[in-house]
Amino acid sequence: MNENELKDFLDEKVEQYNTTKFIESDPIQIPHLFNKKEDIEISGFLTATIAWGNRKSIINNATQMMALLDNSPYDFVKNHQEKDLESLLPFVHRTFNGTDFITFIKALNHIYNNHEGLEAVFNKTANNESLQMAISQFKSHFFEIEHLPRTQKHVSDPLKNSAAKRINMYLRWMVRPNTTGVDFGIWNSLSPSQLSCPLDVHSGNVARKLGLLKRKQNDAKALLELDTALRKLDPTDPVKYDFALFGLGVFERF
Repeated sequence: MNENELKDFLDEKVEQYNTTKFIESDPIQIPHLFNKKEDIEISGFLTATIAWGNRKSIINNATQMMALLDNSPYDFVKNHQEKDLESLLPFVHRTFNGTDFITFIKALNHIYNNHEGLEAVFNKTANNESLQMAISQFKSHFFEIEHLPRTQKHVSDPLKNSAAKRINMYLRWMVRPNTTGVDFGIWNSLSPSQLSCPLDVHSGNVARKLGLLKRKQNDAKALLELDTALRKLDPTDPVKYDFALFGLGVFERF
């Protein structure tokens, strides 16, 4: 396929998969349970944090997370007492355990009390080309509170050559406009043109088969290569192609 044919093919796949039907089997359904901006962004962040492994397990455990937060994540983050955190201790999703969960609640409280909230802390260091530096700075602010070193692995750092798949996915949820009812578009201070594609096994394999990516590892260097290719196809909304790459990989075994 030449570039025009590839763009037409991928645009068609975006249209196919970027619909509300996509929500039924995707972790993005968790923040869709809420209406308040802060509830959406906190539930989305916690869900994205545990979004690795079996998707059914991710959805079940993220649902459990919300129940432990009384299905009012912002209120819990802002107003919890120390004793309220004890109920979070039994939680576990793979290597993310109750201690990590408690640290995340305290860190989110710190972000809202000292950095004006999740959107503001990302926007503070965002640049026009990419949000990868902003992700790294977010991690620094997130762990300004007391924490165990083990918990840091649950927030990726692009400056340490991570593709930061889960947090890039989260940023897509928050920033891309809600034109088809899938993404939320509630962070107006950031632009879809700044987003990076959530790069994982599925999207990486499809991107390589389509000639969008040559690097074999799914790391920060591969992400930059893929971003560059996708920005040529659509500089204003490059990450819409996540729907195409993901759909082709997961649903069509491309």
